[in-house]
Amino acid sequence: MATASSQLSKREQSLCNGISPWLSPLAMVVTQDVALKGFFGRLHVIGREHLPLSGPVLMAPTHRARWDALMLPYAAGRRVSGRDCRFMVTLDEMKGIQGWFLHRLGCFPVNQLKPQTASLRFAVDLLEAGQQLVVFPEGRIMREPGPIRLMQGLSRLALLASAHGLDVPVLPIGIAYGRAVPRLGDSAALAFGPPLHVQGHGREAAKHFSEQLAAAMSAAEARALAVVGRSAAEGGFAAPVEFSNV
Repeated sequence: MATASSQLSKREQSLCNGISPWLSPLAMVVTQDVALKGFFGRLHVIGREHLPLSGPVLMAPTHRARWDALMLPYAAGRRVSGRDCRFMVTLDEMKGIQGWFLHRLGCFPVNQLKPQTASLRFAVDLLEAGQQLVVFPEGRIMREPGPIRLMQGLSRLALLASAHGLDVPVLPIGIAYGRAVPRLGDSAALAFGPPLHVQGHGREAAKHFSEQLAAAMSAAEARALAVVGRSAAEGGFAAPVEFSNV
C-alpha cells in the first residue's frame, strides 16, 4: 500500500490533482452543512451497509441533477468513511474557476470520446491506493424517464483494474429528489445497492457488466424515488447495451 500511495502521489503532482488540505474541509462545511441542509427539507441515505469503509471502491451513481456531486460526499465522504470521494469528470467541467476548485478537491478530467491513458492510469492508481472513485456512467445529467444508457468507460476501467490484480467492488447508486428539477424544501435520497464485481475480459465482458450495472442502478434509483414519494416509473430503467465510441 505504501508503494501504491507513493506512485499515486507522484502522479497527482504531475496532473496537479492533489486534495487541498485547507479547501477540502471548508468545502465540506459549505456544501454539506450550508448548501445541502439549507436547500433540502430532508436528506435520506439508504443501504449504507453496502458501502465499504476500507479498500478500493468504484461508485456508479445515476445522474439527475448537479446536486448529485454534493450528495455523494454527504453519504460516503470523509465524515462517513474517513476518506474523500475522488470524481472523474468531463473536460468541460474542469475549465475556468470551477475547474480551479475541482482540481484542488481531487477531481480529474477524462475525455469521454477518447479517454487518455494518463486519466485511466491515474484512476487505477487511486484504486490501488485503496481510495473511492466516483464515475457517472451515464456521462451527463438525465432528468427525463427512460432507459439507463451507460457509456463504456466505467466497465473498461473496472476491467483494467481487474487486469492489474484488483478486485474492486462497483457500487450501484440511485439518487432521487422530490421533483425532477429540485426545489427549495424538497426531499433528497441516495440509495446504495449491493456491490457488483466484474468478471472476464474484453468487449463482451464489458457489455455484460454494463447491462448488470444498469439494472442495479435502476433498482437503487427506484428505492430512492420511493423514499421521496415518487413513482419508480419516473426513473431510469435498464436497456440493452450497445457500445459506440464512448
